Parts: sequence; structure tokens; C-alpha cells
Amino acid sequence: MASLKRTERSRQLILDAADAAFRELGFSNAAVEEIAARAGLTRKTVYNLFSSKEEIALQLIARVEAGDETYRSRINANEDVVKLLESVFLDSAGWCLANPSLARFALAPAERPSLEPPSHRPTFQRLVRDLLVLGQQQGVIRKDDDPNFMSLVLLGIYAQAMLTALSGGPFSNDDVKRLIHIVIDGIGERSRSSAI
Repeated sequence: MASLKRTERSRQLILDAADAAFRELGFSNAAVEEIAARAGLTRKTVYNLFSSKEEIALQLIARVEAGDETYRSRINANEDVVKLLESVFLDSAGWCLANPSLARFALAPAERPSLEPPSHRPTFQRLVRDLLVLGQQQGVIRKDDDPNFMSLVLLGIYAQAMLTALSGGPFSNDDVKRLIHIVIDGIGERSRSSAI
């Protein structure tokens, strides 16, 4: 039991050290040796607990994605989905701009996302999909399309906007709100007169 506690404590030390190193040095410049030194552990210990620097980054991203309980309670309270989408994406944009190297890693993953969000862990894709389902229930998101597909469209547009912002392009809270409204207008419920 003590070994399990020590292992978990070491994992947390590594994740915290990597978070600081990625913010300060950037993902590509933060070596595993640097992360180990900041954690007060050996390089071997890091590799015993994580297979690579990429796995450490994915665990940090998953740690952020797991913190969606507040949004879940707001979904359950049936809050206005457009306001809720704005809030979710504003919070995400703030995290991306504060963590540019991890954000680039998260926004342009090596593995293409599937239509269904991964079932084994919380993800931003699942949160957005669930928000779109709420929007369908509220009558503001079109019901004639799959929310899984629409979430990938929305996330693709958002990822490109954030990658542009991270490359030095202008991006503000108003830009996030404008992006959400443009996409929602594009996937919004069709009126009977405009149905094709």
C-alpha cells in the first residue's frame, strides 16, 4: 500500500514538474532530464512511470479535461447552451493561451479523433458533444445531424482559430464569442420555411 502511495506521489511530482517545464521552456525544449530534476527524481523513475514525454503531456491534458464537473452540473441545470458554450470555449482559450506548448500538442494531435469520444476518460470532445445534445434538447442546435459529427466540426474550427492565435495572431474573448455564434448559426435549428 505504501508503494502505491509513493508511486502516485511520484507521478504527481512528475506531472507538476512537467507542467512548469512546458510552460517555461516549451514542450519541445523541456527534456525528460529537466522534468526529472524539477521533480527531484531520476530519469529512470520518470521512464518507469511514463513511457515518453508525450505520455506526460497527454496525462496533463487529461488532467485538465477531467475537471469538467462544473460544466456537467451546468448541463444538468439546463443552462442556456449558447452561454454555456461561450463559457467552455473561453475557459479553454484561456488555458491554451497560458499553456501554448501543451495547447499545440492538444490541438494538433498525432492521432486523428474518432467520431465517438473515447469512452475510457473525460475529454473536451465529449463535453462539447454533450453541450450540443443539450442544445438539441433546447431547440437551438439542429436535430437532423449527429452531435458527434457536429462536435468534430466545431472543435476543428476552434482548433484552427486557437493555433492561429498561438502563432501570434490576434485572439480575444470577443473573437471566441464570435466564433461560437458563427458556428451555432451554421448548425442552428432550421426554420420550416428554410428547410430544403
